[in-house]
Amino acid sequence: MVGVILTIAALASASTWQVAHEEFIEPAPAVAEVHASTIVETKTGALVAAWFGGTKEGNADVAIYVSRREGTAPWSAGKVVADGMQPDGTHFATFNPVLHRTADGRLLLFFKTGPSPEKWWGEVIVSKDDGLTWTDRRRLPDGILGPIKNKPILLADGTLLCPTSVEYDAKHWAVRMERTDESLTKWSSTPDFADPQKIGAIQPTVLVCRDGRLVALCRSSVRVMAQSGSSDGGKTWSPLEPTDIFMPNSGLDAVTLSDRSFLLAYNPSEKNADPQSWGERRPLVVAQSRDGLSWQTIARLETRPNRQGYAYPAIIQTRDGHVHVTYTWNRARIKHVTLEAR
Repeated sequence: MVGVILTIAALASASTWQVAHEEFIEPAPAVAEVHASTIVETKTGALVAAWFGGTKEGNADVAIYVSRREGTAPWSAGKVVADGMQPDGTHFATFNPVLHRTADGRLLLFFKTGPSPEKWWGEVIVSKDDGLTWTDRRRLPDGILGPIKNKPILLADGTLLCPTSVEYDAKHWAVRMERTDESLTKWSSTPDFADPQKIGAIQPTVLVCRDGRLVALCRSSVRVMAQSGSSDGGKTWSPLEPTDIFMPNSGLDAVTLSDRSFLLAYNPSEKNADPQSWGERRPLVVAQSRDGLSWQTIARLETRPNRQGYAYPAIIQTRDGHVHVTYTWNRARIKHVTLEAR
């Protein structure tokens, strides 16, 4: 297990956070299920969120929706911006949108299309007007999936590092990193991360440490968060290791804050939970770290029981210093929470 006890001094040097605002992006969505949200701040300071929605995850009617919020105005109604219709009339589901704002202000919206996670492929659409309109979808190169759930990281050398993973089958999961630039003209991929303990991990999120090291935190199949590290800008990665963060088999996300500390949104679980069970996606919490290894819970976003739980958080910090979290609420709505430092 990897774990370091945070000192009182280290905790005191980090900001503390409180929930300032919470709302549903769409109080009454037009579809039965919504899931897997993503959020970004535009060049003008607006917020854009995306998710997939339809009758049920994996069904052919599941499409990618986008909503915008300007200032304190309400979120706009969700609008379909991409679906899985193919030129031959075949219709597939879409999955897991991921938003990224480029240095020149464009919005990239990556997503997956296909019959299942084992057979899906990556696609992208682009907006040049803060998410008001979008290009036709474009398929990524063969073998490239794009960021699989969590946001890419733009490195100092202009590399867009896309945390991704492959679900070869229900029992064989593997993490890798894809590299491109913000023009998306040339792609490469690392090999699958070494997994000596057969953790089986997917859906990494990437932290950037003060010394330039990168840390990937991953969902795993064994009821703990897994991690890997890179000291060469994401070209090579250490073998996956289990951490001392216990959680169900559920998505997570983290963000590197402006003060170089980190916040992690995830579902915690008991240490001795059955590793063969996926576990309940409740509660949903935000934890803070100064080193990317040890975490202290600083906000509990959801604790009450419901049928489908609270899942797949996305977390960002905007230019005003606020932190925004979106997540699936009972598979019926997408919820947005704003945290502010105090």
